[in-house]
Amino acid sequence: MSRIVNSLKNIKFEIAGQAVLLFISFIARIVFVRMLSAQYLGISGLFSNILSILSFAELGVGAAIIYSLYKPLSKQDIPKIKALMRLYKRAYITIGIIIASLGAILTPFLPFVIKNMPDIPHIQIIYLMFVMNSALSYFFSYKSSLIIADQKKYITSYYRYLFFAALNIIQMAFLLLTRDYMLYLGFQILFTLLENIIVSRKADRLYPYIKDRDAEQLDAETKNTIVRNIKAMICHKIGGIVVNGTDSLLLSKFIGVVAVGLYSNYLLIINAINQVFNMIFEAAAASIGNLWATQTKEKSCFVFNCINFAGFWGFGFASICLFNLFNPFIQIWLGKEYLFPLSLVLVIVINFYLTGMRKSILTFRDALGLYWYDRYKPLFEAGINLIASIILVKKVGMTGIFIGTTISTLSTCFWVEPYVLYKYGFESRVAPYFIKYAVYTAVLFLGGAITSFICSLIGEGTITVFVIKAAVCFTVPNIVFLIAFYKTEEFKYLMQILNAELKKKYA
Repeated sequence: MSRIVNSLKNIKFEIAGQAVLLFISFIARIVFVRMLSAQYLGISGLFSNILSILSFAELGVGAAIIYSLYKPLSKQDIPKIKALMRLYKRAYITIGIIIASLGAILTPFLPFVIKNMPDIPHIQIIYLMFVMNSALSYFFSYKSSLIIADQKKYITSYYRYLFFAALNIIQMAFLLLTRDYMLYLGFQILFTLLENIIVSRKADRLYPYIKDRDAEQLDAETKNTIVRNIKAMICHKIGGIVVNGTDSLLLSKFIGVVAVGLYSNYLLIINAINQVFNMIFEAAAASIGNLWATQTKEKSCFVFNCINFAGFWGFGFASICLFNLFNPFIQIWLGKEYLFPLSLVLVIVINFYLTGMRKSILTFRDALGLYWYDRYKPLFEAGINLIASIILVKKVGMTGIFIGTTISTLSTCFWVEPYVLYKYGFESRVAPYFIKYAVYTAVLFLGGAITSFICSLIGEGTITVFVIKAAVCFTVPNIVFLIAFYKTEEFKYLMQILNAELKKKYA
């Protein structure tokens, strides 16, 4: 029960915080596009992507060490925790220095990745400010990982959302007063530094022993496990960076920086939704690690099925909403000139669903430390994605870049990741997983078709019409899902947890 309580507490903080973050983000984006040109929006998205590629220097050290913390935390093995944190500290300081250095070295090569270099003053200094902001986050963030591994992610979430809200309010105020983008970025760097320092001090108070300098050396077995996982995570990092970090680069190279800006609006919404789900899964990850360390494989497999079902419901529902509400919302929010064609929106939403359905698999893989067994998968995924995207962008334009992502996901991640989890984790057949996946997707298409048909009868263009469409999207898919799955074991188990939580709260 303590695992469930901790997970639910983490999830509550994430949902509440993300709601605030999303609301402020939309207002901040309105101020941004009104005060600065679309070119600033484009380079903001592009530089963020470049930094996500430079994050390859992290090499998966964080994931490997967090996995190693689950067992000693469950046993309160303080000497081992201290030894792991000392290793983590040294690794992340080194990574921060490497990212700062690599970022600076790449500065002269910016014209090679930007088609039609925008007329923005001090663009190289702006890029270096992005680099500094990214590098600074590594110098203190290792301590927040200990809090997260100890099933207390709500603590780091509280500070994250607090600083995010304060930063955006200050940035909006100074943009309205000065329209100075460099000042805007300066505040971002300052708040990144302050947040990391305060979370670091909080970790020191919660775990005062991590300040001790008498940490022992790690045993050979733990070192070998960490090194092995880091080797595997290098491949995973390469794949993730190529697949997730190159869309904006390809758009910039083949289409133009303004296209990056348009995509960044869609990406803002997708990232906000993904952030909610990511935080929910991350909030449960430490509890899953604890579950795996203390319970049977059969129990863990059942919990996985329940989490996977919950993930389908969330991502399936969100996918239907995105397809029907993306363009109407952006039209009201920013204007018709910021819209993508519906065919491109469909591909973006398909990729969102396919990626979302991997969350439960990846959460368990991380909690179980199964990085080694699919270490080559990301390399094939990255190669297929890059080749397919470059070929298709020349044939069908912008949509081809995103179809390339679809092709790479279906040909690799879709089947390799569940195969590895079931074979090396649960030690059982993977066929039931794919049967459930097929059923879930069929129900999703049914719910989506009904919802889209009803929305097509309503019209478009006004806030009232958008609200009516939103009501349809919020109602119809959930009714379809409920009718299809209310008798399943997964649904019943999740309802038991929800009922127990409601009784505890309102008893």
